[in-house]
Amino acid sequence: MAHISELIATDIDSYLISHQKKSILRFITCGSVDDGKSTLIGRMLYESHMLFDDQLRLLEADSKKLGTQGSEIDFALLVDGLAAEREQGITIDVAYRFFSTDKRKYIVADTPGHEEYTRNMATGASTADIAIILVDARQGVLTQTRRHSFIVSMVGVKKVLLAINKLDLVDYSEQIYNNIVTEYMEFASNALNIEEITPIPISALMGDNVVKNSKNTPWYNGQSIMEYLESVEVSNQKLNSPFRLPVQWVNRPNSNFRGFSGLVASGKIKIGDEVRVSPGGKTTSIQSIITGNNEEKTASAGESITLILHDEIDISRGDVISEISNPCHEADQFQAHILWMNGEPMIPGRQYILKSNTQSAMLTLGKLKHKVDVNTLSDLPAKILEMNEIGVCNISLDRRIAFDSYVDNQTMGGFIIIDRMSNNTVGMGLIDFALRRSSNIHWQKMDVSKDSRAQQKSQIPKLVWFTGLSGSGKSSIANIVEKKLQALGKHTITLDGDNIRHGLNRDLGFNEADRVENIRRVGEVAKLMIDAGLICITSFISPFESERSMVRTLFSDNEFVEVFVDTPLSVCEERDVKGLYAKARSGEIPNFTGISSPFQNPSNPEMRIDTTIVSAEEAANQIINYIFN
Repeated sequence: MAHISELIATDIDSYLISHQKKSILRFITCGSVDDGKSTLIGRMLYESHMLFDDQLRLLEADSKKLGTQGSEIDFALLVDGLAAEREQGITIDVAYRFFSTDKRKYIVADTPGHEEYTRNMATGASTADIAIILVDARQGVLTQTRRHSFIVSMVGVKKVLLAINKLDLVDYSEQIYNNIVTEYMEFASNALNIEEITPIPISALMGDNVVKNSKNTPWYNGQSIMEYLESVEVSNQKLNSPFRLPVQWVNRPNSNFRGFSGLVASGKIKIGDEVRVSPGGKTTSIQSIITGNNEEKTASAGESITLILHDEIDISRGDVISEISNPCHEADQFQAHILWMNGEPMIPGRQYILKSNTQSAMLTLGKLKHKVDVNTLSDLPAKILEMNEIGVCNISLDRRIAFDSYVDNQTMGGFIIIDRMSNNTVGMGLIDFALRRSSNIHWQKMDVSKDSRAQQKSQIPKLVWFTGLSGSGKSSIANIVEKKLQALGKHTITLDGDNIRHGLNRDLGFNEADRVENIRRVGEVAKLMIDAGLICITSFISPFESERSMVRTLFSDNEFVEVFVDTPLSVCEERDVKGLYAKARSGEIPNFTGISSPFQNPSNPEMRIDTTIVSAEEAANQIINYIFN
């Protein structure tokens, strides 16, 4: 017997050759845990005799013979294998299944129903034409059913197949089926942007109404699931949308050839068409189109191509080439829907990384406008988003990007949010629109620069950022440092945590969201002080590494000096000059750093001061020596 990989390779080749002219339908199966997703997919594969499926490799370990049309596949073994593989892969992404019938090719996004893996479901839904939402007839419509339905609607899926499963366990009750359909339709009609909902009563385990109509449901005269999938029509929005090519690679093997490669996100293009490059707005026309090793006259959505342009213009990875008559937009501030996917909550004011297609930028989350109650679809007030919650907020980027709203172009309007410290994906977002102020506000060029202001003062601007627990000695050392700098004739300013909260930040409390905003504002003020040519000293607990790192990015490498006053908690409590620790221990002060709120030690500060070893005076001298050496 040939090696399994050889058999699969042969199957893939024959599959691609014999079915390459068929239309492709992408669908997702979703629902709560144990609603029967793996059983349904297994039944579809088993009874429809699918011509190819990568899951055949699962049978090798069980020494099962590979069937030519799948008719010899043991159904229970197949279902177990599907579920096992998906559960092993859920921490990575979605398990995709590829198969074909005589009429169509299918790509199925098989996702887990567990609430903690909603991110996987959202990933699969983002590229689906149809969503099959399963409901256990015994359980009815659950919160996870509603959450998945809202996400499906949010990412632009327009057609839902509502599969009421496990009818065999409720005696194929028409009444139970009708009650569930009525409840779901009432929920969906409130706010879901779904064009078509098709309910079908099924038993995936027994095969009722999966491939053909079942005698067990004589009261149902509609299509089976496979009949629906074989006949349903889906619009090709990508093909009919304006041309967009996010540049993934700039290819220049020699001086006579410079190509711009990427996957066509939407639309069509032909030789001679005029195009615009965003951001920036440079224009040119198409000289040639290369696909693989061949030169083509046209290209369209879904193709990987290389464009050669008539004019030599500066284009980099992350730029977008679009048709000149309908170009994409540019902005750096947006309103967006966000699905939060991380165990740590989404904190407004915190800085993350945005990735959209080949573009990336630093993203700062603005104030949360509201979150969505997935049960009622009503808007709820909120300051943060917890895991699997969906909300609407403004976002701002550190540079302008090319975009379309998600409604107009899912590829150009979608993005993911990445944590800067862990590099993990923590959320996904959909751009609603650019904020008006994004296009109305422009950077004003000034003739007097930071360098000229610093030269006037005969000094190099610095930000000395003190961080440490309350009572560690930050303010005392900072005060001495400024006095010594003044004695040396330097121009300085000190921003102290308590003092700032009497004015600029008097509206902020001490929960995590307000602490993040506190440091964001101080960072921006400190930047203005550095632009003024001053030596700026700040004394803030600044407990979170992400915010300290965010402030650091506002300055050049030689401008930012992080000083960690590393005093043990026990010593800080002994000092407790303001009596704050005692109040925190008694519960009078919530969210107190070191007691009921964490302090994250700096990973790589420029200086570390241990006040149990050195005095405040000695620490100040060490800091000044560091600044000027």
